[in-house]
Amino acid sequence: MTWLDLYHQARSRPGSAAAGYYNHNIRLEAESGPVIVRIPIHGADVMDLRLWREEDVLTAIAPFVRHAPRVLHVSPDPAFQIHGFLHGDVLNDVAPRGVPVPSHVPDDVVELFVQLTAVPREKLPAIPDDWPADGDSAAFARRLTVLTQWVHDTYKDDYAPLFDRFGIPEAPLTAMDGPWSRLTPRPSVCVHADVHRKNMIVDRDATEFLDWELALWGDPVYDLAVHLHKMSYRPDEEETLVGHWLKRMPSEHTRGWEHDLAAYRDHERVKSAIVDTVRYSQTFIADGPYPYPPPQMVDMMAAKLNAARRPWNLPSDVTASEISAAFTWWAETRPAS
Repeated sequence: MTWLDLYHQARSRPGSAAAGYYNHNIRLEAESGPVIVRIPIHGADVMDLRLWREEDVLTAIAPFVRHAPRVLHVSPDPAFQIHGFLHGDVLNDVAPRGVPVPSHVPDDVVELFVQLTAVPREKLPAIPDDWPADGDSAAFARRLTVLTQWVHDTYKDDYAPLFDRFGIPEAPLTAMDGPWSRLTPRPSVCVHADVHRKNMIVDRDATEFLDWELALWGDPVYDLAVHLHKMSYRPDEEETLVGHWLKRMPSEHTRGWEHDLAAYRDHERVKSAIVDTVRYSQTFIADGPYPYPPPQMVDMMAAKLNAARRPWNLPSDVTASEISAAFTWWAETRPAS
């Protein structure tokens, strides 16, 4: 069976795909054993900063990062990758939000971040000339803001009634101007930028890290911030992880971390409020597929909006019942695409 045969077999099994926002992932049996066929989702909305092709990142980091997918084959046309299958359980299946993660997970995450600091710039794919200069944390942060502002501007007209109902300000990113200007310069590193419960495979006492399509050359504190934001750790777990991170990361990568971690997390709160208003409402209009049970999505949306209201200096008083009513109203008044 050829690689292309595996691709066509994967395409014939849409119901078996595990999907994120950008790729379908289908497990198949190849002659050498199980593999993952990874197929881009055509027409996926761009909500995140992208810099490199995932397969190029995985090839570059392979000598330095021990627990990441192994690329077996890449096809530009039709577009797909084939990765070696990683045995274990998705962390979200064994430890969803509110459930303690296995004790080795915080150490494994910190180990990943430490390993990424060792990836030489020259081993990674090319970076555009206009990319923020190495160590310019403020310029890197503003690049994040540009993308988030673009998402807001792209959807603000079509989603204006829902943005208004959810209390999203007309200029939601101005709250970041002050914090960005006070960021501490740190050496840039390869950052995963998307380490969360659905991108982690746990097996015995090890963790594998999936989905590298959002990897960037940027501030290591940003990687920590995104991880903490998306994980929603229990307080004791977060304290443990941050403590390990401070002990194990090179000191030049952690200077000024407290202010900057808070600033990056505020940006992620604002981004989540905007992006997930669009994504979740689209899911309710289409009546699925739901990444989480609908009542949980409603609770999560309320929490995201209330978290964003802190940098917006607004009261955090959005209720789940208000979100549920808004999504129901939106689904009834908008046609499914």
